[in-house]
Amino acid sequence: MPRFALAALLALTLAVPLRAQHGHAAHGAAPTTDGPAGLTADEVAGLRQGHGLGMARPAELNHYPGPLHVLELAGDLGLDAEQRATAERLRADMLAEAVPLGERIVQAEHHLDALFAYEEASPDAVGRMTAHIAELRGRLRAAHLRAHLGMRDALTPEQIVAYGRLRGHAE
Repeated sequence: MPRFALAALLALTLAVPLRAQHGHAAHGAAPTTDGPAGLTADEVAGLRQGHGLGMARPAELNHYPGPLHVLELAGDLGLDAEQRATAERLRADMLAEAVPLGERIVQAEHHLDALFAYEEASPDAVGRMTAHIAELRGRLRAAHLRAHLGMRDALTPEQIVAYGRLRGHAE
């Protein structure tokens, strides 16, 4: 993204809430206070906590186990200490990336709401904000998928088959 476009996007994301706080809303509109209109309460909570929200489904359904579920099934899978440590590290690394990205997505969705709540939406502003949200979501999904890639590398073929069976994935 060119520097001027990034600067404009940042200015937009900062200016909308500031203008809204200073009473510039049309017709007395007020933004929602419980979460952006584009997200459910469960989605907001999930994004803020680093949950997968189905983002890694292609990996999960194609024999690339996720670290959280591997840890949940550690006993049934017969994980050794090194595999357990790998799963914990992969999960921690993913969360370190996913939680801040999730928060940024929630905030960007609030900014998108504000564009409409304060009648400041335009095709360009909406295009910029939705592209920004899409880029953040893509980065978040990649973080989740990378964790599945790493987890598959740490398990034996037998453990991967057992994982799929235990998770109820058809062979």
